[in-house]
Amino acid sequence: MSESSLPKVIVDGPLAEPVVRLLADKVELLPWSVLDTGAADVTGVYTFGHPYVGAAEMDRLPALRVISNYGVGVDHIDVAAAMERKIPVGNTPGVLDGATADHAMTLLLAAARRLIEGDRYARGPEFTAYDPGYMLGREVHGATLGIVGLGRIGVEIARRARGFNMRVLYYNRHRRPDEEQLGVEYMPFSELLEVSDYIVLSTPLTEQTRGMIGWPEIERMKRTAILVNIGRGPLVVTSDLTEALQQRRIYAAALDVTDPEPLPRDHPLLKLNNVVLAPHLGSATEQTRQRMAELSVENLLLGLRGEPLRHEFRLS
Repeated sequence: MSESSLPKVIVDGPLAEPVVRLLADKVELLPWSVLDTGAADVTGVYTFGHPYVGAAEMDRLPALRVISNYGVGVDHIDVAAAMERKIPVGNTPGVLDGATADHAMTLLLAAARRLIEGDRYARGPEFTAYDPGYMLGREVHGATLGIVGLGRIGVEIARRARGFNMRVLYYNRHRRPDEEQLGVEYMPFSELLEVSDYIVLSTPLTEQTRGMIGWPEIERMKRTAILVNIGRGPLVVTSDLTEALQQRRIYAAALDVTDPEPLPRDHPLLKLNNVVLAPHLGSATEQTRQRMAELSVENLLLGLRGEPLRHEFRLS
């Protein structure tokens, strides 16, 4: 171990430049491999991607004071184990809501209007004349959107959808009457699946939500429905969705996240033209990623000093 007097923090790297700059001269960064053997003098863990941090990993770091996550989702961290050990877990809610909601609408529109197919066609040798009867998509304005998970991001999606004159439904573990003033309607999950033209998943990954969209749920959807997932890949049973898209059981899907992530390069989903795929770009704007860096580093440094975090994730 180094003889530096700076607090020692384990990171999964490489880190983005804003994070490196904000941490410079404040902590000593150690590689993730340190977790394999443990370290008595490590006081912080900073998760940039989605490395797993469970009870065993925490127990290898007896001096651990804080776990700070670059992002909102903490399904890769055993928060219950951290709380038992009185180790605060920091995340970055609030700063990425707008960017992620923008991305949800981007995916929805791209799938509805077959934008990726159109782009490939427009660049290819087959496009030699305009055909007004070719590559027709689905309309978005005036359609029904079902949002599964009306948290901060879900609310921002609803605001944008109202701008498209959409009827907006939502399902949430707890009803959100204060948010219904936006003109959104609560509906039980099974009914929402049946009546929605577009279904957006923006709920956290928990044991209750894992696999919440499988074949039984897909069978409830309209054949013209489009499924958008900006939450976590395991919300959806990948094999069931793949089969549904192959059979045209639903119209299309747009996925910012997959299970596994990334998909194997020979996965059948990659060969389908009725799925839009993005490499987990929900919060990927320069402005938002800068704010995420600032907040996650602030959480880390506060925790290292034993002070309350700006944002600490707690199990409800």
